[in-house]
Amino acid sequence: MVDLHHHGDREVGPGLVDLAVNVRRPAPPEWLRRELASALDTLAAYPDPAAAVAAVAGRHGRAAEEVLVTAGAAEAFTLLANAVRPECAVVVHPQFTEPEAALRAAGHEVSRVVLSAADGFRLGPVPEPADLVFVGNPTNPTSVLHPAPVLRALARPGRLLVVDEAFSDAVPGEAESLAGESLPGVVVLRSLTKTWGLAGLRAGYLLGPPELVARLRAVQPPWSVSTLAGVATVACCRPEALEEAEKLAAAAEADREHLVSGLTALGLAVLGDPRGPFVLVRHPDPTLRERLRDAGYAVRRGDTFPGLGPEHLRLAVRAPEVTDGFLAALARLL
Repeated sequence: MVDLHHHGDREVGPGLVDLAVNVRRPAPPEWLRRELASALDTLAAYPDPAAAVAAVAGRHGRAAEEVLVTAGAAEAFTLLANAVRPECAVVVHPQFTEPEAALRAAGHEVSRVVLSAADGFRLGPVPEPADLVFVGNPTNPTSVLHPAPVLRALARPGRLLVVDEAFSDAVPGEAESLAGESLPGVVVLRSLTKTWGLAGLRAGYLLGPPELVARLRAVQPPWSVSTLAGVATVACCRPEALEEAEKLAAAAEADREHLVSGLTALGLAVLGDPRGPFVLVRHPDPTLRERLRDAGYAVRRGDTFPGLGPEHLRLAVRAPEVTDGFLAALARLL
């Protein structure tokens, strides 16, 4: 049984260069820090998510009734697991493991559809009886971006399709996103923590049918989204922030290609067609992760993702100078 609660932050330690955590910024940008600081004097009041809901709705062209702001996208997994009663829950793997962990914690049985590296982790059909399906796009840890038509084809009456788009804003143009579409039975989850360096603040949201959003809001703990998370949500939905995010996505794409080129030159197999700010690699030496750690680099182990093993590693995309140092250390080890 794999450890579904193992995440990249557990790989990081003192003195290690962090290639394990998929948060690209070491801290929020200065303009966002100023906005957060300006809200400190309001913390005596209970939080009100109304402004954040309106900002998200406007950003995606959705009705306010289709928006639920959450304490990070991960909270949505728990809300869904507690509000929905599926008869056949399916999680498409390899992917972020918290959806399955939340379902199991809520007492649901979970079936897995495991995609194959042999065909680039291409998404295909899921079992017809499935009435709750979780899939990532782009998927963590494979970095594969599934085509929107393929995702839409998974939706059908009586089924709830949940698409985790936590890394969608790191893809130029947010290609293949379903966030702007009001589709029956389709839920989209978004995170603000990856691009904006806000993992400690917990800011995210869910987009879905109004009746489902109302059910989820009913089981959401009171005031679960803090005032500062609401302020960050409003700020990161403004046109200026979206323009900056697009530039960051383009830079991340160039940085990823630099990493992939270096890994390929060293003979490592880069799996799939990576489109997110991380890549999945395979190397036959199962001790490589520990050897990299001894060399000063923390990378994400792959064997806690269903469908992967100890020969798999996930590497976060970093600035070229960090990547060059990592590639030099990797070359010495190989």
